[in-house]
Amino acid sequence: MYLSNLQQDNLYLPNEMVALDLLTGYPSRKGLENAILSNGKIVNVVSKSYGHLSNRLFFEKAENMLIEAGLSFQRRSINRNDRSFVLDLIIEDQNQFRVKNENDQILPMLRFTNSYDGSENTTGHFGFFRKVCSNGLHVADTSIAFSVRHTRNNTELVVPKMSDLFEKFIENEYYSVVSKFRKLQSIKLLDTRQFVKDIVEHLNLFRYECSDKNPEPSKKSREVLDILSQESKLFNEEPNFWLGYNALNHVLHTRLKKSFQQQKRLDQKLFNTVLEMV
Repeated sequence: MYLSNLQQDNLYLPNEMVALDLLTGYPSRKGLENAILSNGKIVNVVSKSYGHLSNRLFFEKAENMLIEAGLSFQRRSINRNDRSFVLDLIIEDQNQFRVKNENDQILPMLRFTNSYDGSENTTGHFGFFRKVCSNGLHVADTSIAFSVRHTRNNTELVVPKMSDLFEKFIENEYYSVVSKFRKLQSIKLLDTRQFVKDIVEHLNLFRYECSDKNPEPSKKSREVLDILSQESKLFNEEPNFWLGYNALNHVLHTRLKKSFQQQKRLDQKLFNTVLEMV
């Protein structure tokens, strides 16, 4: 419910790139000369020209960007099996949007992803953070156009000026997207079960029914419906498309086994699909 309860996983584990033949005692073939170690485990095998970007270099640089821009923020960190990682920087300033209820606040957010096993690209993008359920809403198009320079002996991260990027995001996209949030909030949901069924089947997120022989909602479907019902009671309002989108978004990011980048793409598809229904 509150920013003080944000997930705080350890992103700064011991990691290094080591010659594979030194680890195994056997020669390695061309293109697979080095191993990436994370927390004492081999998580990737790469070529000798590969530049390993550590979380400490990347994520600490990201935080310093916001500090230098004079932006106040809270952090959330996610570590998946010491292989792929997320740092969310939730910006606390005057740009707080409320859909309707005073407690339903939306904050600007920056998400940075990195991985040691090659499963995620090293990326950064703007998004939104919904305080009431700690949801990340990854429906913005603004990305952080940084570059990573690799050499055999060094990896350098080159980033733009964050104050300019944040100001551009607020002016060009932030209020455009939150106006769509308002639109979703203004339309009531008359049949929540049919809404969830239509969305999950259209996007193939998960199976709506328990089975072919049992047409009742599956476990994930029931969770979506329960969240939708609980938030309707919390805000003392009828179910609407905004609450429906957020209930689906929560299950997408917490229950489906997808990479962070897959979650972002599905979130955008989910948001656009719900918008098209109103």
